[in-house]
Amino acid sequence: MNLPPAGSLSAVAQLGKLLFFDRSLSASGRQSCASCHSPKYAYNPPNKLTVQPGGRDLKSFGDRPPPSLAYLYRQQPFSIGPDTGPDTGPDDAPVNLNTVAASAGSDPKMQKSAGTMQPTAMVPQGGLFWDGRADSLQRQAFLPALDPMEMANDSVTMIASELTHADYRQRFVQLFGPTIFNDPDRLVSEAMFAIVRYQIEDPSFHAFTSKYDAWLQGNAKLTPAEARGMQLFNDPQKGNCAACHLSQPSRDGLPPLFTDTQYEALGVPRNPHLPLNKDPKFFDLGLCGPVRKDLAQQTQYCGMFLTPTLRNADRRSVFFHNGVYHTLQQVLDFYNLRSVQPEKIYPRDASGKLVLYNDIPKTLQGNVDIKDAPFDLHAGDKPPLSKLDMLDIIAFIHTLDDGYTPAAQPTKRDAMVR
Repeated sequence: MNLPPAGSLSAVAQLGKLLFFDRSLSASGRQSCASCHSPKYAYNPPNKLTVQPGGRDLKSFGDRPPPSLAYLYRQQPFSIGPDTGPDTGPDDAPVNLNTVAASAGSDPKMQKSAGTMQPTAMVPQGGLFWDGRADSLQRQAFLPALDPMEMANDSVTMIASELTHADYRQRFVQLFGPTIFNDPDRLVSEAMFAIVRYQIEDPSFHAFTSKYDAWLQGNAKLTPAEARGMQLFNDPQKGNCAACHLSQPSRDGLPPLFTDTQYEALGVPRNPHLPLNKDPKFFDLGLCGPVRKDLAQQTQYCGMFLTPTLRNADRRSVFFHNGVYHTLQQVLDFYNLRSVQPEKIYPRDASGKLVLYNDIPKTLQGNVDIKDAPFDLHAGDKPPLSKLDMLDIIAFIHTLDDGYTPAAQPTKRDAMVR
């Protein structure tokens, strides 16, 4: 496979590493990038909290669990349109997203099936965060620094002041010249650039050292449970997972990222433990708000969130944009039962009526995916996956964890699955 080159970190990336772990760059003085994106957990949060503490006193909580920072090195800027491939970059001519979205509003929704070539369709894709609002890793690094629920700096000037007093101040001078501290905007911009270089150059952000990667290269053998799980994962009549979590290398030999970087409205149940969800009138609608502002009028995208990579999913403790589930078994149960046994997924109201898609307003529930397998089934149909099928799929997902070595094959796990 065509893997990213590995080598020594550049001087800029070395500075970025210092910045990534520096807690003094937050208003509290106790939070760094690594606080929510720990390398020990594949750049996921290092705990089981649904959302992470932040703010000036670390007592504020956001409403979305932080996604992993791993495997973002090929993420394209947000766009609406046909899949443009890896050659489209941030230097392309800017477009008015609302104009494009409006022109595509009457287009039929694309149906996704694992293992088949998709027809050209106008779809939202790319970008960073759950709602794609950041178009670059540099922007993604910058926004949490000013977010009052995260690192909570008041301004760019405040971040610049923190950088001015950092132990590594001289490195900025060496890399960017003696006048770098005279311009706060430039100083902070270069700091974010350094963090991005660290993310791009350090192999730990895109290690490709999972058992599945070894298997693709002929250096590992899948256990029976893992092999069955892979087949179910790729089967459009069973899991159909690979329709969105692409599992095959691309034509140019790039390894799969297990995401198509597109957006879906899955209708996951509401998480009552999130602070803002205490208000029954509040809804997190992803692409059309409330955090992202520019597509607020494009209601056809309400409820849609980015499809994350499944690589190192074993090292996450919360799943989906609202963190409603905490285990892979719960995630598989949702996909398997949402359409055929919805009473096991959604709550009932005071009168006993089942409240479907209860985290999306009724007027927008038409955006929820009911076309792609397994969501194309109906209440009372047989679930597409058995309990053993789901355990096998989970066994396969375990093979996507980085850090595999041939001497440490998980034969014990296969025995447990059976």
